[in-house]
Amino acid sequence: MKRLTAILLLLLIATTANAERVRVRLFSNVKIDAITLSFDLGSYNLYGDGTTLIESEVTEGRSVELKAERENVRVVVGGDDYGMFGSVRLEATDTACIVCANPRNQKNRTYEGNFEITAAKNGTLLIVNDVEFETYLAGVVQSEIYGSQTDIFRIQAIISRTWAMRNMQKHSAEGYNLCDGVHCQAYNNRCVRPDIMLGTIQSSGETLVDTEGNLIETPFHSNSGGQTANSEDVWKAALPYLRSVDDTFSFRMRQSDWTKTISQERWLGYFAKNHKININDSANRAELLHFEQPQRKAKILGVPLTKVRADWQLKSTFFSVEVDESSKSVILNGHGYGHGVGLSQEGTIRMVGLGFDYDSILRHYYTGAQIHRDENVEHNYVENYVHQIAQIIEEDKQKQTQVKSKKDDWLGRLFRLRDREEREEVYDESREDNERTWEYDW
Repeated sequence: MKRLTAILLLLLIATTANAERVRVRLFSNVKIDAITLSFDLGSYNLYGDGTTLIESEVTEGRSVELKAERENVRVVVGGDDYGMFGSVRLEATDTACIVCANPRNQKNRTYEGNFEITAAKNGTLLIVNDVEFETYLAGVVQSEIYGSQTDIFRIQAIISRTWAMRNMQKHSAEGYNLCDGVHCQAYNNRCVRPDIMLGTIQSSGETLVDTEGNLIETPFHSNSGGQTANSEDVWKAALPYLRSVDDTFSFRMRQSDWTKTISQERWLGYFAKNHKININDSANRAELLHFEQPQRKAKILGVPLTKVRADWQLKSTFFSVEVDESSKSVILNGHGYGHGVGLSQEGTIRMVGLGFDYDSILRHYYTGAQIHRDENVEHNYVENYVHQIAQIIEEDKQKQTQVKSKKDDWLGRLFRLRDREEREEVYDESREDNERTWEYDW
């Protein structure tokens, strides 16, 4: 196991040595005034306003309590009060460090990388995870899609990488790159599944570009309901690679269909009051009570369906209307979940299950887009790393009943050794191109 771990460490270092980092705001959708950070793997240095408070001793079994006070952050470690600071930074001493973040009144999460914490004027903490981009990406994939087949995760990694690279400065004015909410991309935890990491690594260096080689927008949604939407029907711009396409692959999935019942009085009153529609006009009334969408439409009597969806909190804009005379209600029979533009995640899951190649699936949802492969990616290392992760997955299948600790997941097994300086080896192309034969004595 030591030999395998050493090999994997070298492989990962080679693929991430020049990796860019990203600053992601955590818990961006909730207000947090206090948080406890505990340490599951590795050790950290603790800084307050740039001054070293604790060096290399913030490690497993210890915790740091942080609380917002008067636009500052109070730091308490092991019951010792270190005072208040304008900014606090926890810096990992190694590639392999895991932190468990426990905010007050919120579910805890685990992350890798460094952390920067400041306090806002409203008495809340702003928590930023400074982490390697590909590590962040694997966490996004885990947060954004379900499934069990590697190509599902590869596809999600490609579109999430493309989106993040295109939107890297989305929150630059606020001091970070991206947030962890659906406003950007969900990032609810570090990746703990080797199959998700496998798909992410397989996608290394792959992005989606248009015919001129520019990164495209890669919106995605849970389920199209059978037909995706044109970008201009949901947003303003008509983009050539975000065209409506038939998507029967999204049928008979978790989010394929939905219904909502509303009283006729409220439904008609909504259009009369909010959109000044004359509901006494027989043609208008008939359209509102018997609206049909055999194909996706953008409006109903001139009212954007995106507005109707938002006001009534509907799962999608793809619905028809029928009347239940007995209850004087209207029933919205809907299809799909989400805005409907770009890739349908459940359609993707179905297509992968049917054996479609990952690149053909991407071309299905992003009309005319092409996969760009970064020539700077060390493909020798990627291929070997993929092979070793696949071995770990196979070993896990053989030990499904075995109780595992946190250090037994894929990251713990990859990073059991801590001394980074001793691990940093330069790849020599003259060596036999099979890292499994490399001999190391740790």
